Amino acid sequence: MSQHEYIFIAVSIILGLALTRLLHTMGMIVRSHERVVFHWAPITWALSVLVFILHLWWIGWGLRSIDEWQFLDFMVLVFGSIFLYGAAELALSPPESDSLHLLNESRRLGRLSALSMLMYFLVGPYVNIFMYGYGVLPSITVPSAGIGLMVLAISKPEKFPMWTVLFAAYSVFILALTI
Repeated sequence: MSQHEYIFIAVSIILGLALTRLLHTMGMIVRSHERVVFHWAPITWALSVLVFILHLWWIGWGLRSIDEWQFLDFMVLVFGSIFLYGAAELALSPPESDSLHLLNESRRLGRLSALSMLMYFLVGPYVNIFMYGYGVLPSITVPSAGIGLMVLAISKPEKFPMWTVLFAAYSVFILALTI
């Protein structure tokens, strides 16, 4: 077993849990549809988080070319996965009470999901600069846009639908840029 395979087992477990949690909550919401006030924005937000979970899993394959891993590399990837788990956990609220208004809950808990995504976006520059050897400026510029968007989502939750549209567009942009 290579060092990459060994390290990516931990990352894959965390990402698998994040994916499971997000899909489970989506299923709970669908099953409780009569008690849920649906809104497109929280679902779009959750799908954008899903894109980043799958994206990290995908780009992890590219890291197989690294021969010598440092403990810091491992920790950065594990914490990045943990931040994605936090974003997935808080992207949607499960319907635990008599009714669930998705947009209102997203304005409240969506801020914490955005905070987790903000922390995840801090992982990208490390991976790009120190693990892939990419240039500093593009490695900082692209995640800075995501960080700025998350700061807006945290500080202005009343505009959650607008931030969701921008987050979805940013997700598609990142996929187009890196895949």
